[in-house]
Amino acid sequence: MDQACSESPCPVPHDQRPLEEYRQLCSSWFFAWPSLTSAGLWRPLLISWLLSLPLTALISSGSWTLRHDPLRQVATALVAAVLPALLLLSRQWLGWSYVNRRLIAERVEYEESGWYDGQVWEKPLAWRQQDLLVARHQVRPVLVRLRQALGMALLLLLGGAGLCQAL
Repeated sequence: MDQACSESPCPVPHDQRPLEEYRQLCSSWFFAWPSLTSAGLWRPLLISWLLSLPLTALISSGSWTLRHDPLRQVATALVAAVLPALLLLSRQWLGWSYVNRRLIAERVEYEESGWYDGQVWEKPLAWRQQDLLVARHQVRPVLVRLRQALGMALLLLLGGAGLCQAL
C-alpha cells in the first residue's frame, strides 16, 4: 500500500487508509473475535451470556407476575441474557462492514486535520486491487460469520421469547 502512495502523491493520513484500518481492526482485542475462527467468536459470546445471566435473573425476579412462576422466570432470564451478546455482535458488524465499505470503494474519504476538512482521494489501480483482495478473502468471511452469529442470536431471542409466552 505504501508503494502505491510512492507512485502517486498520497494525501491520505496513514491511519485513515483502508488497509491500515483493517489491520487495526484485526489487532483489536474486541474486533479480532470473528476474524480468527467461528469458535473464536462463540466463546466470548458464551462468556458474555453467562456473565449477564445473574443480572437478568435478578431483574426477572423483580417481576410480580414471574415471581409466582419460577419456570417462566428462569426462561425469561435465559432469553434476556442473549441481549448483551446481540449488542456485541451488532457493534462488531458495524465495525467490520465499515472497513469492508472502505476497502471496496474506489475513493477514500479522509480528514486532513479535523472533522471540518473532509477530502476525497481516488485510489490508484494497485490500491484498489489489493484492497479488493483483502475485502474478498479476509473481510467477507468475517462478515459471513457475524451474519450467522447475528441470525443465531436473533433466532434464540425470538424463539425464547415465544417459548416464554407459551409457558
